[in-house]
Amino acid sequence: MIVTLKEVLQKAHKQNYAVGAFNVNNMEILQAVVSAAEKLKSPVIVQTSEGAIKYAGLDMLYHMVNSISEFTSIPIVLHLDHGQNLETVKHCIKIGYSSVMFDGSHLEFEKNVKLTKQVVQIAHKEDISVEGELGTIGGAEDLLSARKILYTDPEAAKEFVEKTNVDALAVAIGTSHGAYKFNGKANLDINRLKEINKKVKIPLVLHGASGVPDWLVKEATKYGARLGKPEGVPESQIKQAIKNGVDKINTDTDLRLAFDAAVRKILREQPSDFDPRHILAPARELIQKVVEHRMRLFGSAGKSK
Repeated sequence: MIVTLKEVLQKAHKQNYAVGAFNVNNMEILQAVVSAAEKLKSPVIVQTSEGAIKYAGLDMLYHMVNSISEFTSIPIVLHLDHGQNLETVKHCIKIGYSSVMFDGSHLEFEKNVKLTKQVVQIAHKEDISVEGELGTIGGAEDLLSARKILYTDPEAAKEFVEKTNVDALAVAIGTSHGAYKFNGKANLDINRLKEINKKVKIPLVLHGASGVPDWLVKEATKYGARLGKPEGVPESQIKQAIKNGVDKINTDTDLRLAFDAAVRKILREQPSDFDPRHILAPARELIQKVVEHRMRLFGSAGKSK
């Protein structure tokens, strides 16, 4: 069942939990994410980045998610992640996405407001939700990169929301895209988040929030991955973020690590097996395990109705 971002996040906001937003770019990842949601009876946000669209095609991704939604009663949001190209954003609205993000965080404040407002006006006419972003979180992922973190200013966040009428706001409090989020100890600016939450009365979003668990890194490394010393967001800080207004949490890196670890393992242990189904099925299973853990952490399990 396809629903809007606003619908699932309003409930999460009232009940103080978060809904996981998981990036997909092929059938196996999508199946794993939806299977986890069904097992735990959790709402879920399935999101596609501009990089995923370039890889798999917008029509293909839309029809995959739309098709799988017809066989489940779990609330699924089909969301465009980090839409920076206005034509891509408009195409997603036209084809039937239930939510889009316009990412103008790299622009000057007034330009970000102007373009985000335009997207909101177009999307809301079609009952489609819009996520905006203020501040940059650094790191690199897909087609995105930022050299440094620009923390979200609470007063600017209040003004941005009032002027654009977005349904959710992505904020920068110290996270980063990719597997290498921190130099040293992770330290999200929870006090800044508390101030933003006081001034902004809509659901907040945390990007770059993958956990990069040690066991998953070790599993991938065991079978040949060279990952160095990646650092994710500790679960204790995720819980603090949820407590202080974050209702949507993006996860991508953890899924990639799970896919990589499982594929490497099967190729190492079964070198004579060249059946793609045998190679990709373990990846699907491990991704589902990771997604289930994240849903329990976020508190969304059992919240599908």
